[in-house]
Amino acid sequence: MMSRKDWPVSLSSSLSGSMESILAEYQAAGIRYMELTSSSHRYFEEELDFFRRSKEIAALAREYGVTIRSIHIPFSEKDTYDNSSPDPRVRDNSVRYCAKLLGAAAEAGIKIAVIHPSNEPYREEEREIRITSAIDTLSRITAIADALGMTLAVENLPRTCICRTSDEMLRILEAIPNLRVCFDTNHSLIESNVEYIRAVGDKIVTLHVSDYDFIDERHLLPGEGLIDWEELISALEEVGYSGTFNYELADRETSTPEHVAANYKKLMGL
Repeated sequence: MMSRKDWPVSLSSSLSGSMESILAEYQAAGIRYMELTSSSHRYFEEELDFFRRSKEIAALAREYGVTIRSIHIPFSEKDTYDNSSPDPRVRDNSVRYCAKLLGAAAEAGIKIAVIHPSNEPYREEEREIRITSAIDTLSRITAIADALGMTLAVENLPRTCICRTSDEMLRILEAIPNLRVCFDTNHSLIESNVEYIRAVGDKIVTLHVSDYDFIDERHLLPGEGLIDWEELISALEEVGYSGTFNYELADRETSTPEHVAANYKKLMGL
């Protein structure tokens, strides 16, 4: 059984400030792994200029002792990009964008890409066609990731989103054998985190760690919500999780690398 002490701390980069200032905070806090993320497609294209500068950005991170382990594919422009859209033109837009983003990420040595299976909100009567549409899109993007030597990890989501239950997640995983899971600890609203973790098991390759009130996602620092962290961490150990302990928090005073590093040590008993 894997031990929690084998999981190094990591933090999503969705924080304010320049890349250099963010990396300096990671370095000062002793955080050595990052998920590069933004909900906005324009952030990668314009602010980061990622398609042209991906290797340069990864090299800059290494100068601060930080490895960019994963990249979160953006998801905010739901009318243009929606992996579960019944409209094949919208799904094709997603595939084309992901091919470009993953190509740049692979050049930078990033090994995991996290993807949302859908946007929202959706009506219940749409659900079946949304799931089959998501399978089509994700299978194509998984093939792109495979060819680049990357792993695509689909995220469990809340509310009306696809993969809100482990049954939906397992259906997609069974259809796409090389697809893996990014487990978000504050998205389970229908079944418990532990039930979901045990259902998908060793398919989990990365995490989005945060706390919540069991009513909706909140992205709080662990301990600020209602999650039983000992139970959740033990479940991850049971299924053999072997990645980083990657925090994804809302931008609050307690979301700094310094707070995350202290919280991680407390949770892991270090």
